[in-house]
Amino acid sequence: MIAFRNFALRRGERLLLSNVDLTMHAGWRIGVIGRNGAGKSSLFAALQGDVEPDQGDIDVPSKLRIASVAQETPALDDSALEFVLSGDDEVHRVIVAEREAVEREDWEAVADAHLQLEALKGYDAPARAAKLLHGLGFAPETHDRAVKAFSGGWRVRLNLAKALMMPSDLLLLDEPTNHLDLDAVLWLEQWLLKYPGTLLMISHDREFLDGVSTHTVHLHDGKLKLYTGNYTAFERQRAEHLRLQQIAHDKEQVEREHLQKFIDRFKAKASKAKQAQSRMKRLEKLAGTEAVRVERSFRIEFPAPNKLPHALLRLTDANCGYGDHVVLDNVRFVLEAGDRVALLGPNGAGKSTLVKSLTKEIPLLTGEWGGHPDLRIGYFAQHTVESLHEGSTPIDHLSELAPNVSTQVLRDFLGKWNFPGNRAFETVDGFSGGERARLALAMIAFQQPNVLLLDEPTNHLDLEMREALAEALSDFDGAIVLVSHDRHLIGLVSDSFWRVADGVAQPFDGDLDDYAVWLRTRDQTEQKQGFAGAKTSASAEAPAAVEAPAPAPAAPAAPKRKTNPVKLAEAEAKVAELESQLKTVDLDLSDPELFSRDHRRAETLAGERAELAERLARAEEALLDLYE
Repeated sequence: MIAFRNFALRRGERLLLSNVDLTMHAGWRIGVIGRNGAGKSSLFAALQGDVEPDQGDIDVPSKLRIASVAQETPALDDSALEFVLSGDDEVHRVIVAEREAVEREDWEAVADAHLQLEALKGYDAPARAAKLLHGLGFAPETHDRAVKAFSGGWRVRLNLAKALMMPSDLLLLDEPTNHLDLDAVLWLEQWLLKYPGTLLMISHDREFLDGVSTHTVHLHDGKLKLYTGNYTAFERQRAEHLRLQQIAHDKEQVEREHLQKFIDRFKAKASKAKQAQSRMKRLEKLAGTEAVRVERSFRIEFPAPNKLPHALLRLTDANCGYGDHVVLDNVRFVLEAGDRVALLGPNGAGKSTLVKSLTKEIPLLTGEWGGHPDLRIGYFAQHTVESLHEGSTPIDHLSELAPNVSTQVLRDFLGKWNFPGNRAFETVDGFSGGERARLALAMIAFQQPNVLLLDEPTNHLDLEMREALAEALSDFDGAIVLVSHDRHLIGLVSDSFWRVADGVAQPFDGDLDDYAVWLRTRDQTEQKQGFAGAKTSASAEAPAAVEAPAPAPAAPAAPKRKTNPVKLAEAEAKVAELESQLKTVDLDLSDPELFSRDHRRAETLAGERAELAERLARAEEALLDLYE
């Protein structure tokens, strides 16, 4: 149990939270919500002891194990699997000790390490680490790649996997779905539902919160309030709370007015003085219920296109990719006015490649690109946000697009995108990620496109802005192609789906719920096939239907071959037999008296174990080749 008692927290001169009294019980999964700057991350820092409360205290059990996601990942030579495995530091320490003991042939230390692993239940740790990597989108061939070889987004995933690997009683996740594709988000949701400890997660993804949370903590106006239920339940309860608050306020105002009239009328009359005094006391004791302040509904809009032809954009028999590397083969894609297409599939499968091919940012390897003469594309991607000019203001950015438009017109437009008054003249250097993304979207809207190609537009946007974006896209008259992990946005905006995976882009017959079912079914099939030998070899992870998150494109996949079922059965039997033999040797080696009783026998068994482990690794590789 974790308790906040009369808790208050400041950031500089600004009071973030005050008079917080809250108790959180073990096993709760709590969504932490509130506008950017409300104090959510500061609350996490206080829980971890990184900042001291300005008033009150936090009661945290002394032996509580807290896991959280690191903000940065050093450029390490360690493999991805080793990095994630180090999240369970006790088990990792023993595995490293065993490895070093084998190298120096210290069989007594090897036996001691086996005993410790048995006590820690750590024999399956490499398999658990590999499973976390697989769930978060890392293809098996990347598990042995050095951490420093991954890009920033993939390192964020490595940090998340390491945090999930840590044995913990309290897990703190700050925007865990950022940098994840929809496949990984769905997997993470299922993993968190099985997490036995207390979970606190800051998220702007309402579908994710709805799927995981049992409770919701709302930070607003320096206050913190706990609601029972997920995000949808919070919305209902908050609306009812505000309605009742307004009713109480209105009733109190009527009573105040009545009492004040009586006091003003009779306070000078001796015969009524006592009654007037009584009413004055009553007036002083009224609760002072606040009126409900109307929270301004944030709205944005994409202006109607100047021209909206029916046939806008098409790819015919197109091979999409880079250089000699084909990412997507034989794509036939037609976009017409009013189409709203969501692209589904794991990161690295080619969704962004397809979008870049539609924009002609990368040329087609083969095939034909066709666009209407009046086609005007509005393209949002991560590099769109990164390309904002440091030292320039929102006005400067719009002036570059329209040098002959008056400053007042530009200010009016930016005001609709929540850059009012002097905010339009502030440099972007101090803007948050959400503000930068909002400015990038405003610049796209200003150009009045008839096609929107949006690649993860919701990263860094808060819930209010996501709702506003969903409404604006729903009202947009042109065509939309959307890549997003935000299921709420996809569900509100898209009416057709394409699945991009295994080198193919094709229509998906179903909705998001059907895709989630398909994904779970596929993962279960892969696990049955690919995790047969995962207890002793991380390489036994099932091959994911994704490209490696490599800086450079991988070679094209070889064509699939039919596998002889007899050979497959023989390979599976061989793996099972070697696993059984290895387990028997491990049991013998775990005998604490073996080395003192029969030193030569212990050395022989240790040698046998090393040979069996090597044979098993080769057998598993052969089995994986047959599966593929």
